[in-house]
Amino acid sequence: MEQYGTILLVEDDESLAQWVADYLNNQGYTTECCYRGDQVVSMVKQHDPDLVLLDIMLPGQDGISVCRELRQFYNKPIIMLTAKDEEMDEVIGLEVGASDYVIKPVRPRALLARIKANMRVAQDNDAGTDTNAVMLNVGNLRIDTQARKVIVADQEVNVSSAEYLLLHFLASNAGEVVSRDAVFKATKGREYDGLDRSVDVLISALRKKFGDDPQNPEKIKTIWGKGYLLVPSAW
Repeated sequence: MEQYGTILLVEDDESLAQWVADYLNNQGYTTECCYRGDQVVSMVKQHDPDLVLLDIMLPGQDGISVCRELRQFYNKPIIMLTAKDEEMDEVIGLEVGASDYVIKPVRPRALLARIKANMRVAQDNDAGTDTNAVMLNVGNLRIDTQARKVIVADQEVNVSSAEYLLLHFLASNAGEVVSRDAVFKATKGREYDGLDRSVDVLISALRKKFGDDPQNPEKIKTIWGKGYLLVPSAW
């Protein structure tokens, strides 16, 4: 069977973890399981998985703080596993650097689709590093595509991996309205499902970091019914 990559599954319910791991292994992935939050960082450093599936409620250390710690050195996809209707967990997870989230109870095919999409985006992003311009400039906004750094008026701004992908896509299309569907395909590798609010969360986080008034944004606008617009003249 063709191998598609390695996954670290972090889930304290051992029976559920084994069931998900068996399913993913049968789909061509190599899956390692971790049952405690305080063991994740060392396992990621040891195995360097292609993707981390990270539950939020964990013994030893919660998934939110684990994700925050991982993002200090790990740039590959992190998919959070959140309880149904726990919107705050989804928001906080995205703010600390999660690439995506899946709501429990886990549906195997939906989970597999998210894994494939996030790995595809990560691979495309890595492949594009050598061919894209080293520096993307929009006014005082500079994006170093090799170092994955964001600089505004000569000051570096810390952004999560998900925020970086979104900002890079918007800046690459500065002055043009990009649809929500186009944003999802470019940054998440899948179509917008009509319910997912993760892009709105990321837009809000970027506005906050760039001092853009959420009530009357000038730098990143939401064009109702059409999509999003990064305004070159506002930078």
